[in-house]
Amino acid sequence: MAAQNNAPLPDGLEIAGYRIVKKIASGGFSIVYLAYDCDGNAVAIKEYLPSALALRQAGELIPVIPKPNLPVFRIGLKCFFEEGRALARIVHPNVVRVVNFFRANETVYMVMAYESGHTLQEHIARTHARESRLGEAFIRTVFTSVCSGLREVHANKLLHLDLKPANIYLRTDGSPLLLDFGAARQTINADSPMLAPMYTPGFAAPDLYAKGTELGPWSDIYSIGAAIYACMSGAPPQPADQRKLEDGMDGRYARLEGAYSPDLLALVRDCLALDPLARPQSVFTVQKRLQHALPAQSSPASAKPSGLRGLVGRIGAFGRRGDNQT
Repeated sequence: MAAQNNAPLPDGLEIAGYRIVKKIASGGFSIVYLAYDCDGNAVAIKEYLPSALALRQAGELIPVIPKPNLPVFRIGLKCFFEEGRALARIVHPNVVRVVNFFRANETVYMVMAYESGHTLQEHIARTHARESRLGEAFIRTVFTSVCSGLREVHANKLLHLDLKPANIYLRTDGSPLLLDFGAARQTINADSPMLAPMYTPGFAAPDLYAKGTELGPWSDIYSIGAAIYACMSGAPPQPADQRKLEDGMDGRYARLEGAYSPDLLALVRDCLALDPLARPQSVFTVQKRLQHALPAQSSPASAKPSGLRGLVGRIGAFGRRGDNQT
């Protein structure tokens, strides 16, 4: 079954005590809406609706799922629901807050807190467009907090599996927020050859490309290294599958020498090791190395970007524009 565009829920629809305002993002895995709860608070609602498995026509609420697709659809729905329930137990300043999840229209919805700010990816693009670099203190401070949130995620027996600058949100005070977890999608991919892999080239660990390879904290640690590298260079590292054929990262690291400390470059190299056993084995280890030489007074807010937009306007976490990223 080829992927198609699914019609969003209609604006103004009341569902489980929320009023849909508008669709704000969509991709191959989900549709995301701006909505208001019964107290008038803005929330983002993410609807499980993989376009390769289900079709919803305009004016309809319940998607049509061809019978051959039902088993895989239900596997993904169960994973999405369980992941939402697990995330709802996490209360951490650096992890997106899941405030509710519910079943309706024969699918599942995840309700997330609204935040103001913009993605780290946007901040990187804006900075490098001015032919500037992100400062080392900013990088160390932001990713120290990212690691703090990721440690809480791992402590709850979850993996992120889609960590990249587009999924790291900077609030208006500059503090980071982890978004858009990919574990449910990975489960679907493992159980269904009909769905294309949803890796993000450059940020996905080589572990994700190889069937039967065990995934763990080390898989997210590769992505941390890739995200830090993107902050430094303005672009992702060479994709892991290409690196396995011909690794060109040494030359790319060399171009960053002098702009960043040898200590930070060494950490990025270690995180981006193709061999999972050669990487730091815990996020705590990465966090301690990031905190080394971190100025006592540094704060993400010191590099706070201007012209911030609301989370629901551009958020990469609550929906993706491409099938390989949703």
